[in-house]
Amino acid sequence: MAGENEHTGRTTRKLLDIISDLDEHGAQGVTELANRLDIPKSTIHYHLQVLRDSGYVVQDEKKYRLGLRFLQVGDRTRRRIPLFKAAREEINDLAAVTGELAILMIEEQGLGVILYKQAGDNAVDMDASIGRRARLHDRALGKAILAHLPKERVEEIIQEHGLRQTTARTIHQPEELFETIEHIREQGIAYNRGEAVRGLNGIAVPILDDDEKLLGAISIAGPATHLEDDEVVDEIENHLFQAKNVIELKLKRGI
Repeated sequence: MAGENEHTGRTTRKLLDIISDLDEHGAQGVTELANRLDIPKSTIHYHLQVLRDSGYVVQDEKKYRLGLRFLQVGDRTRRRIPLFKAAREEINDLAAVTGELAILMIEEQGLGVILYKQAGDNAVDMDASIGRRARLHDRALGKAILAHLPKERVEEIIQEHGLRQTTARTIHQPEELFETIEHIREQGIAYNRGEAVRGLNGIAVPILDDDEKLLGAISIAGPATHLEDDEVVDEIENHLFQAKNVIELKLKRGI
C-alpha cells in the first residue's frame, strides 16, 4: 500500500509540475516540457492528453497551453469566499474616490494572494494581477496581515519564505519585523514606503471578524509621488477605515 501511495504521489507531482511549467512559460511542445522537467516524453504526452481531455489544456498544432477552464475554476473559487463578496464593491469605491489602485488580499500558505483589485483614474499599472502570490513582509497589505496572525505563525512564515530584501528599505531582520507589526497592531494601519518596489508606496488595513480573527486586508497603492503628501495620506487612511467598517459589517450580517 505504501508503495502504491508513493507512486500515486509522484504521478500527481508530475501532473502539477506540467501545469506549473505551462503557467510560467506559456505554450510548449512535449520535447520542451520533457527537457525542462526531466520527465520522459511518453509520460509528458500521457499527462497532456489527460489534461486536454478534461479541458484544462488546449492543443494548438504541436504545442500545448493551459485552457480557460482554469479561469472558470478560479472565478468560482473566488466567488465562494465571503470576504470577496463583501469587499468587491468597497474596493471599487476606494479606487474611484482615491484615483489609485485598490487591492484586496488574503493569506494562503504563508503568502499573500491578490483576490481582487480595481484601478482608479490616476492609478499606475503595476504587477498586481488577480491570483498573484507575494511575500508578506515587504508590502503594506502583507504587514497588515502579519500583524494579526499569532506570533508562532509569523515565525513559521519567516522560516518557510524568508525575509528577502528587494530594496534598500525592505525589512529583512526578524526583530525589526516583529517591532513593526506590533506597532501596526496597535495603530490598526500599515504602510509600505518603497519596500517592495522602489518608488511605490502603499497603505493598508486588516479585515477582521467579530473575534478579531484575520480575514484579509485592503490597501491603496501607488507611486510615492502620489502618496507622500500628508493631507492625501490622511484622506486615504479615512477612506480605508470607512471601507473596513463597511466590509466587516457586511460580513457580520452575512451579506
